[in-house]
Amino acid sequence: MKKITRGFTLIEVMIVVAIIAILASVALPSYQEYILRARLVEGTNELSALRARMEQYFQDNRTYAAVGAFTPPCPPPATPQKAGTFSVSCGAGDITATTYLITATGSSSTAAFAFTVNEQGIRATTGSSWGHTSTTCWLMTKGDSC
Repeated sequence: MKKITRGFTLIEVMIVVAIIAILASVALPSYQEYILRARLVEGTNELSALRARMEQYFQDNRTYAAVGAFTPPCPPPATPQKAGTFSVSCGAGDITATTYLITATGSSSTAAFAFTVNEQGIRATTGSSWGHTSTTCWLMTKGDSC
């Protein structure tokens, strides 16, 4: 009588493990890049929302600077507004009666990234872990250019 064997041989298991390792080595960096891009959107979305609030403030008060008891909607660097891994604020010298500059600075996994927007709507990437910056747009992917 023939003996029927069941299960997998060691070679078959090792081949499956090798295939899984190869797939993981390709997929993991892509996934990490995807997560980073999603975190960058948190900062730029908050910059856009804060810019809209600054423009509404200007429409109401005809100035970006504080008037009397009112304060502009942009938080100072001492108490930045949090948006995911980003801290969004306006520096003391960044707001005048007719101009402002809002900055989003990353922390933890986005620590190398910094984005800005001003009253003219000019977006800039002042820092990135990809080794390049831009004075005309927010860089959202590694090979991005404006």
